[in-house]
Amino acid sequence: MALASDAAIVIDIRAAGRTFFHVALDGTSPSNVQWAERKANTVEHFHRSSYAIGLSLQQANATLADKYALDPAAYASHDGGFPLRIAHGGVIGAVTVSGLAQRDDHQLVGEALCAVLGADFGALSLARS
Repeated sequence: MALASDAAIVIDIRAAGRTFFHVALDGTSPSNVQWAERKANTVEHFHRSSYAIGLSLQQANATLADKYALDPAAYASHDGGFPLRIAHGGVIGAVTVSGLAQRDDHQLVGEALCAVLGADFGALSLARS
């Protein structure tokens, strides 16, 4: 999907402390790699999407640093990180994308996961504001 749309993104898939897939497509920078890692750390810490964590912090008018004492150099609550769950086993890892606008990072991961799982992305897609 990323190649078809010529997206300049980093894609990172990890589980159990190991990286299973990582690619930095043309047009990305080292900061995209760092953002993907920070989002993945957040997902692995909370077992929730980085977007959900960001929304809850926004509603609480808080940051990861002041609410949870997490180093902002290692954690990010921006869109684009999803937990990987297995049935009856919980969260085993994270898939993250970095390089697009936050919301677009999130949409791309959601769309890709729906394609893999055979789910209806239209029913889950974030509404455009």
